[in-house]
Amino acid sequence: MFKIVEKAKIAESTFLMKIEAPMVASKRKAGQFVMLRIDEPGERIPLTIAGSETVRGTITIIFQVAGDTTRQLSTLNTGDYLLDIVGPLGHPTHIENYGTAVCVGGGLGIALVMPIVQALHDAGNHVISIISARNKDLLICEKEMEAYSKEFLIATDDGSKGIKGFPTQVLQDMINKGKKIDIVFAVGPVPLMSAVSKLTKPYNIKTIVSLNPIMVDGTGMCGCCRVLIDNKPKFVCVDGPEFD
Repeated sequence: MFKIVEKAKIAESTFLMKIEAPMVASKRKAGQFVMLRIDEPGERIPLTIAGSETVRGTITIIFQVAGDTTRQLSTLNTGDYLLDIVGPLGHPTHIENYGTAVCVGGGLGIALVMPIVQALHDAGNHVISIISARNKDLLICEKEMEAYSKEFLIATDDGSKGIKGFPTQVLQDMINKGKKIDIVFAVGPVPLMSAVSKLTKPYNIKTIVSLNPIMVDGTGMCGCCRVLIDNKPKFVCVDGPEFD
C-alpha cells in the first residue's frame, strides 16, 4: 500500500499528489514513469514521475481528470492509500551538457517536461523553456519551470498570459533570429509534439518527444503501446517513452 501524503488542485481538473514510495523515489530519473492502480478492481494507468524527495521517500505525480481512473484518483485525499505503484519504468531521459536546450511543454505536458528541465539545468545546459495552454488558468508549474530555466516563455491560445499563439511560433521566432539551439525536448498533446518535430526537422535540430499511448502492464507484454519508429515496431513502455 502506498500512502498519499500531500494533495493539491493546481489547475482546472488537474491535481498534484505526493505519495510514499521510497524505493521508486531513490531510483527514478527524469523521463521515467510509474504504473498505478488504486484498488483491486481498478485499471492500471501510466503516470510520469514529476519529481521525488529521497529523504521523505516520496514521488510526485501530476494528473488531469480524463477518465474513470483519474476521476477516482482525484477523489482521494491525504492519508488515503493506493494499492499498487510499480516503477520507475521506461528509459530515463539522456542528459548531458548539450549547450542550449529548448524544452516545450503543452498543457499537462508542462508537468512532464519539468523533471527534464531540472536535469538539464543541473547538467549545465542553457535551458530555454516554452510552456503553453489554452488560457492562463490551465498553466501549471510556472515557478518551478522558471527557477530552472535561463529563459522562460509562455504562450496561450487566447493571449490571456504571455504571447498569444502557439509554442511553435515562439520556437520559430528563435530560429529566425539566429538563436543557436542544440536540442529540443517536446512533451504534450500529440499534435503539439508533431508540430514541433516538423518545425525543427528542416533545420536538423535534434528533437526528442515523449509518447503517451495506452498502456496496460508497462513491461512490454500486452503490446498496447506499440508504435512505429522508422517503420519498425517499438513498445513505448520498454523502448521509450522518449524517441527522436
